[in-house]
Amino acid sequence: MLISDLLKENACLYPEDSALVELKPSRNLRKEITWREFDARANKVANALQSLGVKKSDKVIHLMMNSINWLEAYFGIIRTGAWAVPLNFRFTAAEIKYCADISEARVMILSEEFRERVEAIRHLLPKIEHFIFVGQKTPAGMNAYEDLLAGAATQPLSVRIAPEDVCGLYFTSGTTGDPKPIVLTHANMEFACVVEQKHHYQTKQDNFILIPPLYHTGAKMHWFGSLLVGGRATILTEISPQYILETVSREKGTIVWLLVPWAQDILVALDRGDLKLQDYDLSKWRLMHIGAQPVPPSLIKHWKRYFPAMQYDTNYGLSESTGPGCIHLGIENEHKVGAIGKAGYGWQARIVDDKGKDVPVDVNGEIIIKGPGLMREYYKNPQKTAETLKDGWLYTGDIARVDKDGFIWITDRKKDVIITGGENIYPVEIEEALRAHPKINDAAVIGIPDERLGEICAAVIDVKPGVMLAEKEVADYCAEKLAHYKRPRRIFFEKVPRNPTGKIEKPKLREKHR
Repeated sequence: MLISDLLKENACLYPEDSALVELKPSRNLRKEITWREFDARANKVANALQSLGVKKSDKVIHLMMNSINWLEAYFGIIRTGAWAVPLNFRFTAAEIKYCADISEARVMILSEEFRERVEAIRHLLPKIEHFIFVGQKTPAGMNAYEDLLAGAATQPLSVRIAPEDVCGLYFTSGTTGDPKPIVLTHANMEFACVVEQKHHYQTKQDNFILIPPLYHTGAKMHWFGSLLVGGRATILTEISPQYILETVSREKGTIVWLLVPWAQDILVALDRGDLKLQDYDLSKWRLMHIGAQPVPPSLIKHWKRYFPAMQYDTNYGLSESTGPGCIHLGIENEHKVGAIGKAGYGWQARIVDDKGKDVPVDVNGEIIIKGPGLMREYYKNPQKTAETLKDGWLYTGDIARVDKDGFIWITDRKKDVIITGGENIYPVEIEEALRAHPKINDAAVIGIPDERLGEICAAVIDVKPGVMLAEKEVADYCAEKLAHYKRPRRIFFEKVPRNPTGKIEKPKLREKHR
């Protein structure tokens, strides 16, 4: 069943039940819609787009902040048979143009936060025939979103959409270069629903607290498990430790997916006494899970001291695998914290050498995956597609090892490996060691050029609030924890830049410290 049909089914089965809640805590705003309203609004978007000439296989850019409008617009787009093209809300005007040019989109739906960026390049986007503006004071020459919907019908369109048809064009986060456009099908999306529900056992009674950006495959595909069973979701549009705990408490949240920095911020606030658990009713919160980046075992051990009975899980995935779950730890495997797990439901995973042969236990190799969630291709890039998809396997570019029990442990990104004096250094190992230091909030490790060794290891360290940390103290700590060749030769004390999905923006660091 297509995900758009799942929405229709929930509207039939649970018409008056709450489907989505949207919160803006700083303004004390709360918005809620039922499954019937959600389905009707999505149909209005689809009919409005069709009235503007949007047809099957057209591209519609989707540039919005997290909101109920985001999801209803998304489902409206795909109900026309068009490709949804969700864009990163941090993209600059130049990056928005780059994505518009590649996708050859005919329509753009944008929220008011992007007015200036889009207006700056609007004259450079001749292929976009219609701009649909979500917000107040619609710019001249754009269509007002609510005005379009006011005149649109709520009846579903009669567009024939097959599972193998394309559903969306997703641009990678660009942490290792320019964003790459990934083609995903309706069948990919349906499979993501099943994988998520199989892994985290969502039921109709769950309330998924949805915080990460919806343009990314991670957050939306985790929510798909709730869509499958008609479970409610709460969209928290502002992020702070206090807002997260307040939302779980007031909305009776049961599942929260956090990025590492957010979990770390909650722990720091609890450690300092800025937040007190007794001030919140967190009794319904059954699962905290993390993805999008390697998870320091020290973080989870710290978390379990505050939440000993809470389930924990981590998932590994890529935009090329329709988001998370191709490798999955599982809530029953907390004894393996630090590993990313084994192949997820319906997936296969291997660790191979440069010739595509399986490597022995505890030997580093590249993760390759196979399953119904694999992308169709990189759009308009057959060379990159051929490099990545080989004999039905997707080569992820991530380096890992498998232990004697079959659990996979991420070592690093293939492109991030540092070669110093002929020795391979895997930054993730050093980053995990540094984050275990009681005074370190976050850390990133990069290679910087060196005349003698080719590259040397450099660490960017974000110190916890209210404490002092000297370079010698870091060096002494590393001398105890790391082999000599792995120890950082340069230390920089500054904030670690991360993108909206929590991944370290290493190209920025390399550019700054080269």
